[in-house]
Amino acid sequence: MLENVDELMLDFEDKLDKRVDRLKYEYSIIRAGRANPKMLDRVLVNYYGTMTPISQMANISVPEARMIVISPWDISTVKEINKAILASDLGVTPTDDGRLIRLVFPSLTEERRKELVKDVKKIAEETKIAVRNERKEFLDFFKNEEKNKKITKDELEEYTDKAQKLVDKCNTNIDSICAQKEKEIMEV
Repeated sequence: MLENVDELMLDFEDKLDKRVDRLKYEYSIIRAGRANPKMLDRVLVNYYGTMTPISQMANISVPEARMIVISPWDISTVKEINKAILASDLGVTPTDDGRLIRLVFPSLTEERRKELVKDVKKIAEETKIAVRNERKEFLDFFKNEEKNKKITKDELEEYTDKAQKLVDKCNTNIDSICAQKEKEIMEV
């Protein structure tokens, strides 16, 4: 019997939780009818030769459901922020008055909503694949231990069952989060 099995199980469960957290983060970036400041997390601005996230160089607010207002701390960066937003895949044209940048998001069409749902499902499936890979890596360790006669076949089976229960719980959570995001996107 291995002594650090509980520690290994906790580590495995932590890795699965991190995969779910990553999924939640990915979903938070996807616009579902309402403007979300996290959408700008992936937009990097050339700020004196360093690629910098907008959130680190400006105040970002959502005064209306479909509008984001960016107030740069350094007004000289307005043009660079505009350029970065235009180059991104946000699908919105920024307007500025020299001090503030406004992003007005158009209403999502039915076709665009369906595309977003496909993206959401794809991200969920990629997360499930990552979870299965974590399980494989976890179980490979125990299979190796069993092969080296450090644990019995029954113990291997017990660990396999425990790992599968954690994976099933994680997949149920992923499906639930995915369904919630789909519903949010399809709401008009």
